[in-house]
Amino acid sequence: MKQDILGKLEELGYRVTPQRAMIVAAINHSDDHISAEEIYAQVRAKYPHVNISTVYRTLETLKEIGLVTETDMGEGRVRYHPAGKGHHHHLVCQECGATIDLDETVLSNLKDALRREYGFLADLRHLAIFGHCVKCKQ
Repeated sequence: MKQDILGKLEELGYRVTPQRAMIVAAINHSDDHISAEEIYAQVRAKYPHVNISTVYRTLETLKEIGLVTETDMGEGRVRYHPAGKGHHHHLVCQECGATIDLDETVLSNLKDALRREYGFLADLRHLAIFGHCVKCKQ
């Protein structure tokens, strides 16, 4: 995966700097979605002179060219995930913060209904739905 993202960057004419390579590595090695701040901490541990603005610019570039997805998980910051690891959604408990992965096929009827009823082509590749989990629901 790391090579895929870096190879795509080069193919599109972007320079693959050591900082960009470390940012991509942090995203790819994360078991879960990762925030810009978490990426910055990992990269800074290896390369102390990196600036957080470099992380934000790189993430924006990766998002614009479709190599990462960005999801607001409701914690006041967005999180990133390699687009190549597949599309899925999240159910986020507003009480305890638990996150449950939801297969994208669950929302296919919604996508079809939005297109049919409203003529709207929804981008439902990666989103979070907020509510309460079984443990917290009242």
